[in-house]
Amino acid sequence: MGHGHAHDHGHDHHHHHGHNANKKALLISFILTAGFMLIEAIGGFLTNSLALLSDAGHMLSDAVSLGVGLFAFILGERVANYSKTYGYKRFEILAALFNGVTLILVSLYIFYEAIQRFREPAEIASGGMLIIAVIGFLVNILVAWILMRGDTSENLNVRAAFLHVIGDLLGSVGAIAAALLVLLFGWNWADPVASVIVAALVIISGWRVTKDAIHVLMEGTPRNVEMSKIIDCIEKAPGIISIHDLHVWSITSGQNALSCHAVVQGDLLVEQSQAMLRKIEHDLEHLGIGHVTIQMETATHTHEESLMCQHDASAHIHVHEH
Repeated sequence: MGHGHAHDHGHDHHHHHGHNANKKALLISFILTAGFMLIEAIGGFLTNSLALLSDAGHMLSDAVSLGVGLFAFILGERVANYSKTYGYKRFEILAALFNGVTLILVSLYIFYEAIQRFREPAEIASGGMLIIAVIGFLVNILVAWILMRGDTSENLNVRAAFLHVIGDLLGSVGAIAAALLVLLFGWNWADPVASVIVAALVIISGWRVTKDAIHVLMEGTPRNVEMSKIIDCIEKAPGIISIHDLHVWSITSGQNALSCHAVVQGDLLVEQSQAMLRKIEHDLEHLGIGHVTIQMETATHTHEESLMCQHDASAHIHVHEH
């Protein structure tokens, strides 16, 4: 009986608007972060502060991640072609994966450097360290605010960049606290302690972003989608007997897709099937699915030789539910 296909244009327009806002937020954040990273690196070197240097290293990874994220958005705008039928939108997820792994590696390096400092405490120019740390704190607040105006809840790429900046913000707080302790009490050990605390927080956020990006790349069911509701939504439609070969995945952040085979009554007319599809598409949109492909067939349609098709929908549900 062919298949039904839908793509919601309203959703598309909303996604395009959000896309432009996210791109602008990343561009401004990249310029601010890269600029201050150079100041902090020079300051950390001159004051001999590991907390500042580790924060500068983190800001370097920030600048790289923001740059890669920006490039991902620009590349993602390229239209679909015969070679890349979904376009280049998935590159955003690859950028998020790169960012997550970078966060983890930077954290491990900071841990290593801190251990060296505990063994051999170094003299620190705490006054200069404090001034640079306060400026860094203000810059990070500004960058975090800019990114928060983007789509940090739905877009994995922007969320990865935002988590980088939050890690930086915590790094600046740690550097300020360490600078005050060194300045007031001469506690040089506060410098590596602050860097270790920051590294621990950074490695957690890095792991989360990496895990989420891998989940998307493995075609995992989107976090905001409940499979039981999806199945119920389709199977309750009048004329549908059962569904099988159900797949739900993310093309990129905020763009979920679904495909399935629906067994329909043999006497279902074309007009009825089209009306039924429109209703299903509308209902699925409220469940987080914007791109729907449903192949309709009668009960006489055979699948014996098909590797992917399964008559029992519950068998497939079993695989996908967490």
